[in-house]
Amino acid sequence: MFGKRSGGDALSPRSPVTRPAAPPPPASGDRAPPPAAAAPKPAAPRPAAPKGPPQPKPVTPVAVESRSEGYYQIKTTIFNALIDTIDLAQLAQLDAESAREEIRDIVNEIISIKNVVMSIAEQETLLQDICNDVLGYGPLEPLLARDDIADIMVNGAERVFIEVSGKVQLTNIRFRDNGQLMNICQRIVSQVGRRVDESSPICDARLPDGSRVNVIAPPLAIDGPTLTIRKFKKDKLKLPDLVKFGSISEPGAKVLEIVGASRCNTIISGGTGSGKTTLLNCLTAYIEQDERVITCEDAAELQLQQPHVVRLETRPPNLEGTGEITMRDLVKNCLRMRPERIIVGEVRGPEAFDLLQAMNTGHDGSMGTLHANSPREALSRMESMITMGGYALPSKTIREMIVAAVDVIVQAARLRDGSRRITHITEVLGMEGDVIVTQDLFLYEITGEDEQGRVIGTHRSTGISRPAFWDRARYFNLERDLAMALDAAHGHGS
Repeated sequence: MFGKRSGGDALSPRSPVTRPAAPPPPASGDRAPPPAAAAPKPAAPRPAAPKGPPQPKPVTPVAVESRSEGYYQIKTTIFNALIDTIDLAQLAQLDAESAREEIRDIVNEIISIKNVVMSIAEQETLLQDICNDVLGYGPLEPLLARDDIADIMVNGAERVFIEVSGKVQLTNIRFRDNGQLMNICQRIVSQVGRRVDESSPICDARLPDGSRVNVIAPPLAIDGPTLTIRKFKKDKLKLPDLVKFGSISEPGAKVLEIVGASRCNTIISGGTGSGKTTLLNCLTAYIEQDERVITCEDAAELQLQQPHVVRLETRPPNLEGTGEITMRDLVKNCLRMRPERIIVGEVRGPEAFDLLQAMNTGHDGSMGTLHANSPREALSRMESMITMGGYALPSKTIREMIVAAVDVIVQAARLRDGSRRITHITEVLGMEGDVIVTQDLFLYEITGEDEQGRVIGTHRSTGISRPAFWDRARYFNLERDLAMALDAAHGHGS
């Protein structure tokens, strides 16, 4: 069915997978002198030299999988023989399980023809790897299967980094060559109808589980294709999980729950990797089941649990440079779809104006994220993004629009130990002259660090007992819960 199954040349004598031998003991001439002879005489004490900057430690790869050099040589040889033998067009017509069985049969036959000496465990590992190369995501499969990895960063075929618990680590995973890496990138982006090549070297996409993918290919990426995957946990985090992890105090989480349920217009601000999308997913859990929600994103990653959700995604231009659908186009179109809430995955341009317009025209409870380091800076960035859109509006007019639209800003941050914290829950009150007035409800204060280098801090209430959205909470019969949450925050000093 899949063509002639012919064997190839026998492997070289070094082909069998063996463990590297221990290094020989040093020769007698190279032997170090005994400790007594090597120890110098104590010298006179010298004044201590000033300490220079600490020297960087050499990076040692984290062993994700144990593979020897001989293993990779055997794998390459067998893979090439498989590609020469198999009919890929017919293979594509089979379902995944049947295709894997067919590949396993052919690989076993090639191994026997080439007289490869392998243990049963090594042979099984080889079969799994080759099936992943042909049908899946190749060397990325063991990383995608782990739920503790937040980011996968591939810098060319030889260097693969992962982020675990907020720390970036180099792994020993590698691709056969840049060609294999590029094929896997093509496979990922083609699933969502996009492409990446020399004419279109930058591409945003997503995996079937919602994980965000960015690819930048040569000639823009000099050292080979660069692939970045922002993974999401299989079990979606909720606000109680953030409390358990220490990202927010329990009274603070209750206030955020009321903010989401009472339809406050909310902006989530933070740096890259600070947990903005996770927090946005948490807040959307308190949207009523009968509300019509429309999401607009560059690469669809929000996973709302409500039954009435419309998910929209931008589109890049085609080969002729036409057909592009921008975020502005999506947000504008939202207004014609009878939304009750509009959620913008990330505000990074002139669409900020359209989002404010939506918030000001009866779409209460709309949400969005943007990159900023503080609530005050988030307001400034919104103003500058509207200005970038070419609107010839006075600064005061833009600020009045922002004040009328935005109710609450939630600031997220990733600390130096890799942990993520909600550092501000801030209300937008109004204007005094040309200045926007804000008020903090909750703040995160760093108090020190423990022996392991983890940052220690506390979420504390600023003592405000009647926030500006009190009337809105009362409208939804939530003022009692809000008062209890604020009283608990004052009582515990959290």
